[in-house]
Amino acid sequence: MLDFFRNHQRLMMALLILIVVPGLGIVGIQGFSSFFDENANVASVNGHKITRVEYDGAMRQQVDRARQMLGAQFDPKMFESPEMRASLIDSLVQQRVLSDETQRLHLTASDAAVRRALLADPTIASLRKPDGSIDVDQYKQLLAMQGMTPEQYDERVRYGLASDQIPASIQSTAFTSKTLAQTLTEIAEQRRDVQGLAFRTVDYTAKIQPTDAQVKSYYDAHSAEFATPESATIQYLVMSPATLSAAVKPSDADLKKYYDDNIARFKTQAQVRVSHILITAPKDASAADKTKAKQQAETLLAQVKAHPDQFAEIAQKNSQDPGSAAKGGDLGYFSRGMIAGGQAFDDAAFGLKKGEISGIVQTDFGYHIIEATDVKPSVTQPFDEVKDAITKEVVAQQAAKNLADDAEGFTSTVYEQSKSLQPAADKYKLQIQTATVGSKPDPKLPPDSPLNNTKFLAAVFAPDAVKQHNNTQAIDIGNSTLIAGRVTDYKAAAVPALDTIKDAVRTKVVAEEAAQAARKEGVAKLAELQKSNSTTGFSSVSKVSRNDAQGMPPAALAAIFKADSSKLPAYVGVDLGADGYAIYRVNGIEKPDPVTADRLAGAQQQVAQVYAQAEMESYLDSLKARSKVKITNVPTTSDQSQ
Repeated sequence: MLDFFRNHQRLMMALLILIVVPGLGIVGIQGFSSFFDENANVASVNGHKITRVEYDGAMRQQVDRARQMLGAQFDPKMFESPEMRASLIDSLVQQRVLSDETQRLHLTASDAAVRRALLADPTIASLRKPDGSIDVDQYKQLLAMQGMTPEQYDERVRYGLASDQIPASIQSTAFTSKTLAQTLTEIAEQRRDVQGLAFRTVDYTAKIQPTDAQVKSYYDAHSAEFATPESATIQYLVMSPATLSAAVKPSDADLKKYYDDNIARFKTQAQVRVSHILITAPKDASAADKTKAKQQAETLLAQVKAHPDQFAEIAQKNSQDPGSAAKGGDLGYFSRGMIAGGQAFDDAAFGLKKGEISGIVQTDFGYHIIEATDVKPSVTQPFDEVKDAITKEVVAQQAAKNLADDAEGFTSTVYEQSKSLQPAADKYKLQIQTATVGSKPDPKLPPDSPLNNTKFLAAVFAPDAVKQHNNTQAIDIGNSTLIAGRVTDYKAAAVPALDTIKDAVRTKVVAEEAAQAARKEGVAKLAELQKSNSTTGFSSVSKVSRNDAQGMPPAALAAIFKADSSKLPAYVGVDLGADGYAIYRVNGIEKPDPVTADRLAGAQQQVAQVYAQAEMESYLDSLKARSKVKITNVPTTSDQSQ
């Protein structure tokens, strides 16, 4: 429904995320002197510096996100324009002013909200143990690899939740009238009867026979288009937990010790499945009400003791727990601490054998009668059964520790012994790999490939690496990964001689001239049709709308709906670029189906979201206007490390 507006909404949401969500990327090590160097900062907001490291990290996140979304269609050049760089700095400024406003308003988030956010994180949720609790040791280890403690991460999440309150409040107050939503829906769903007449470039190529002089002239004027980009054959080393893990060989004794030290992790806690009957009596109930509730519970206890096979039926009729009464009181399997009844309930439930029924159990909710329908005792997994999993954990932990211990030494070795990577490879037991790379990321490589990191590529193609064949510095590319490279062969960008690419140049000349010929004939035909109103040569009628383009190019759809509907039939011509030219005959307009209440409500919500996003941008602009913002250094393409 309302695809026309939904598409705009997604775009606005993507932009809003870039504007609002604070960057959480891990940044590398910044030189001490850069703290005092104004050129090391890209901007300042109310005295707070936005560093080049923050800019590089944000650019890396945008590039990686685009590469993942676009795949083979990804073009890194889209991030090289001055407009893109200025836009990124503006988004960082907006993050900063929003952060300042969050502090000014003293916004925060409760411990409960932080806990909910943490448990909603899939990575943290994956650390759950069989009893449902989080493995605290693994959680600490995960954060330690990112250089954080649980307390620091809690505060980061709390701050993020606090900052989200401002855009959330704007989103929640957005409103669109039914009249506007209905009008926009009808516009989006209006259908037009259209016929097409195509002048395709491919139909004119056989008629184009360029001379050698024309080919040479085109080559001379467009030689840069045929240039082969610079490339380098390199050796490189990657230091990461994954590359260091091969050298970690824990002994059986080490694995057994890890097992013994963490035995609780390999125990499946005892579980019990119970059904219960609850007669409510809250803590603040009067003594008389509590006495009455207890007497009712005792009466029911006598019934289930006399007829234990009727427990489910009695619970269904009498239990005041709405969540379980309909299921005969069944609460399913649980471990200690998972039921809200507290220790009294746990002690009673876990003290029963299968088939036993408790006495009256009092909790903060009232009086319970509990029947144990199944009991699963605690089980400890044998060492041999979990040995492989333990090996992976121990290797991963030791590799992470080795990385932390060796990162500085690795950095020093590749710098001090700059003519070869072999010393570093030998010292840290790393494998020297080879590759041929260009100065720009290769969309054919995986998005997370170290060879696509723009900081690393910039170092590879720096004069010192290309001319002197010195090792690059060890580049921190995030995700606890360092990479260093050395150029063994370099090929500068070059324009091939015309004789070697003459066929390719001729093909380009033919394509351009064929497109011009198609366009010329199409324009002439359009002028003729606007006088004759002929239908000769047109395709069969198609019904198109802004929501259903029937495969028509966006430029064609826009032209069709700009046609004067008061003078039908109407003819419009559309330049399709390299594909040629097309003429469309608009024969009639068909009104959309009546907008139902459900569709109208959905349209209101979607349009309101677009308004909310626009209002959020206006709000951020107002925050910037009353803040002290200074742009100190917009990176250029040549020095852009991301």
